[in-house]
Amino acid sequence: MKVFQTICRQLKSSKGFSVEPAPRVVFSTSSYLCGRKKKVNPYEEVDQEKYSDLVRSVLSFRGHAQAPQSLFEEDALLYGPVRKCKAPKQEEAGVPRNWCPLFNPEKSGKPNAASDPTIPLKIPLQRNTIPSVTRILQQTMTSEQISCLERWKRRMILELGEDGFAEYTSNMFLQGKRFHEALESILSPQGNLKEPDENLLKSGYIQSIQHVLRDVSGVQALESAVKHETLKYVGLLDCVADYQGKLCVIDWKTSEKRKPFIQNTFDNPLQVVAYVGAINHDINYSFQVQCGLIVVAYKDGSPAHPHFMDAELCSQYWAKWLLRLEEYTKKEKNQNIQKLD
Repeated sequence: MKVFQTICRQLKSSKGFSVEPAPRVVFSTSSYLCGRKKKVNPYEEVDQEKYSDLVRSVLSFRGHAQAPQSLFEEDALLYGPVRKCKAPKQEEAGVPRNWCPLFNPEKSGKPNAASDPTIPLKIPLQRNTIPSVTRILQQTMTSEQISCLERWKRRMILELGEDGFAEYTSNMFLQGKRFHEALESILSPQGNLKEPDENLLKSGYIQSIQHVLRDVSGVQALESAVKHETLKYVGLLDCVADYQGKLCVIDWKTSEKRKPFIQNTFDNPLQVVAYVGAINHDINYSFQVQCGLIVVAYKDGSPAHPHFMDAELCSQYWAKWLLRLEEYTKKEKNQNIQKLD
């Protein structure tokens, strides 16, 4: 400021030049200085004394916390009692829609005494549009089963080649066929079949099942077709006979690997219970079966593994079979729709 005043004095002393001090300007944000009117609060215009008693009563009120029970009672009073709605029924996992009992209450559990026990049933399989048990199981294999089968196939082709693998599968099929022919000749009454091949009777597979054959008696059916009248599927069973005094559907299997547990037989239990259910609902069979037997014979002649399935175990596998049958039906229906499209 002193510097500014010094400069002004010097300018005044100069000739022909004058400087007038400028008026002081003051800026303010005050509404009063700017001439603005102050906003009036509308609540200030209310007669507070008139409503003071009402305000005091509202502010001084302290309501008691309501317990849940009192809330329910108040709701019931205002809106009526609560009606509990039942949750919609959901289908239980693993319960098939196409449920059909395994056992037929209208059938006897024993073969008809009037029938000739020396002549087992041998009904030929009629080729028609009704799916077979084998086809249903093949078409409904799990992804794990398919993957395992593909790995085995690739491994065998690497070892044997394409032609060698084809020859191997052909020989396995032929061995299984001869094994069943030998069993049929052994279990059939004398004179009903031609003389069996001695080489077949001496094969490792037949030697493997000798201890099982000693417990088999009362053969009722051999290589006979069955049809489930309600569920509409067919099959060709190996044998129906008594095993240790209990009537069973017997399924003879051959294997190069040991299968000491029923879990090692993959879908064979489903095949057996499918035949059991079909017999129980097939008018061509006067009797009913409640048990099953899977016999795994070995080429080297080592003792076969018999896997007995009682009525309870058959019932468990029956539920699984119905699920596979339902899955097959859905697949066939979808394929038919796609063909129409």
